Amino acid sequence: MRRPIATRDKTWAKNFARYLASRGVTPNSVSGASVVCALLACVCFLLTNFEYSNATQIALWLGAALFVQLRLLCNLFDGMLAVEFKQASSLGPIYNDLPDRPADVLILIGAGYASYLWNWSPTIGWIAAVLALMTAYVRVLGVAIGAQERFLGPMAKQHRMAVVTIACVLSAVETLFAQPHRAMTIALVVIVIGCVATVERRLQLIARDLNATNEP
Repeated sequence: MRRPIATRDKTWAKNFARYLASRGVTPNSVSGASVVCALLACVCFLLTNFEYSNATQIALWLGAALFVQLRLLCNLFDGMLAVEFKQASSLGPIYNDLPDRPADVLILIGAGYASYLWNWSPTIGWIAAVLALMTAYVRVLGVAIGAQERFLGPMAKQHRMAVVTIACVLSAVETLFAQPHRAMTIALVVIVIGCVATVERRLQLIARDLNATNEP
C-alpha cells in the first residue's frame, strides 16, 4: 500500500518524474538522496548555534526548511519512478522505507539543537525522533500481524515535516526581529504530543482489525 499523497497527481510532479526517468535516475538513488537532504538540514540546524550575522542565520533557517521539503520530494519521486514508470526493483521496499528512519532522526534531533533557548530543547528533539520511529514501527507491526497498513496522523511523516518547516520559517522571523528562538522547541513539543496520539490511534485501529478478523 502506498502513502496517499495528493501532490502525486499534480502535472508538475508527473512531468518532473518523467524527466528523472528519462535521465536514468532510479527510485533507489532518489530514496538515498532523501537521507542526504536530511543530513544537510541537520547541518543547517547545528550551524545556527554559531555567531553568524543575522542574514546568515536567516539563510540557515530557510536552508533547513528547503532541505526538509526536498527530503519529502525525494519521498514523492522515488515512489512515482517505481510505480508510474515501472522501475521497481527487488530491493525497492527496503529503499522505500528504511531511509525514512535516519532522515527523521537527523532532522528532529538537529532541530532540537538548533539555536535552542532552553537546556531541555535537545532532549525534546531526541524524544521526538524516538517517537517518530515508533509511529513507523507501529505501522509496520500492524501489517506484520495482519492488520491494514495505515499512514494516518495526526503526526505522520508529512505532518512532522510540515511542522518543522513552519518552525524554520518562524525561527527566521525571530532572528530578523532579534527575538529569542522559541518556535522550534514549541514545534518539537507539538510533534511529541502528536506522535503519541498517532501511535495510540494506530494501535487502536490495529486492535480493531485483529478483533474483526477473529470474530466468528
